[in-house]
Amino acid sequence: MKSLLTNARIINPEAGTDTLGSILIENGKISEIYADNQSFNFKIETTIDCDGKCLAPGIIDIGVKIGEPGERHKESFRSAGAAAACGGVTTMVIRPDTEPTVDSPEILEFVFRRAVSDSIVNVLPMAALTKGRNGTEMAEIGFLKDAGAVAFTDCDQVVTDNKVFTRCLTYAKGLDALIITHPQEPMLSNDACATSGALATKLGLPAVSPFAELMQLQRDLALVEMTGARVHFDQLSCSAGLNTLARAKDKGLSVSAGTSIHHLTLNEQDIEGYPTFFKIKPPLRNEDDRIALIDAVASGLIDIISSMHTPQDEESKRLPFEAAASGAVGLETLLPAAMQLVHGEYMDLPTLWRALSLNPAKLLGLDVGRIEIGAPADLVLFDPDKPFILDRSKLLSKSKNTPYDGRTMQGKVIRTFIAGKEVYRQ
Repeated sequence: MKSLLTNARIINPEAGTDTLGSILIENGKISEIYADNQSFNFKIETTIDCDGKCLAPGIIDIGVKIGEPGERHKESFRSAGAAAACGGVTTMVIRPDTEPTVDSPEILEFVFRRAVSDSIVNVLPMAALTKGRNGTEMAEIGFLKDAGAVAFTDCDQVVTDNKVFTRCLTYAKGLDALIITHPQEPMLSNDACATSGALATKLGLPAVSPFAELMQLQRDLALVEMTGARVHFDQLSCSAGLNTLARAKDKGLSVSAGTSIHHLTLNEQDIEGYPTFFKIKPPLRNEDDRIALIDAVASGLIDIISSMHTPQDEESKRLPFEAAASGAVGLETLLPAAMQLVHGEYMDLPTLWRALSLNPAKLLGLDVGRIEIGAPADLVLFDPDKPFILDRSKLLSKSKNTPYDGRTMQGKVIRTFIAGKEVYRQ
């Protein structure tokens, strides 16, 4: 069957273009890309007039937390898939920090089965780097990779034993496996829920210096240089480590970096009054750090933007700030929050989509994330200017812990396509 999306504002992150045109989809793939004034003389089963709205590659969100197994009441594959489609996310790369941890081929197989049967968007699982994420014994990386794990991470449980981490890096290098690590020195960061400074002192909250991020980044980069492994740093949150990251890339090390949409659009002033929906990990930083991160994304120093979707139930959030669980949902808010960077004139849409879609695809070796002939038709049609007030009660995620509740935002998903099939319509 042939489907034609006409009168679209096509966002091509690889070419860096934003042009009017049409896209023909056949057998789940992009078969032709036409200029705006192209005429058509062949039979089309389905024609969709995009009305000049933006058509871009579907978002690839690395670091999504699903509650299965163990915490299905917080988020299931079914609810997360629906939320992702609503937010223009066509591929979720999910974390292994579940109960139990995804550290064996058997648990990974269970995750695959649930994802395939319940999620309407693509799901790619990551596996734990060490058994139980306890940092003492390397997981069966080879077997897990053969079973379908696309990367290996202990999430926010940093491997502190240098010998164990070096062994993991060396083994992963031999398999060309990707390791994702969290750049936060764990002893300094333990129990911290704010960034050190005048505000944390005023609020009486346990705090951590941004230099905890730099310290961990420097250790990990030294071991990366020694082993030659491929490593992605999942959440840079401040300016302290950016020069160090730039030097590592200039050396030719196989490293990349990401940041969360919350660290790009919020700052530490948002925790005034102790609203626990703003408690995330790492904690929100100051405004200078936020601007530095945006500049790093715009320049390409930071490669990827993710939602770091972390569902928490009401009971774990309705606690004093220090005791409340960390994390925020983000599958449905990633796109409109990211549009703040465009409306604020920090970057254009192709640059933003490079970080949301193209670079994650390149990192994982996927053939999506592009607008080109032969690429899978995983696409999102959205209105970049549509204003709305976010109502968390209307989110499709089971958990509703978003820091954007009640905010006026811009950017609404109209349709989402997976392999040319519509999985969401506004």
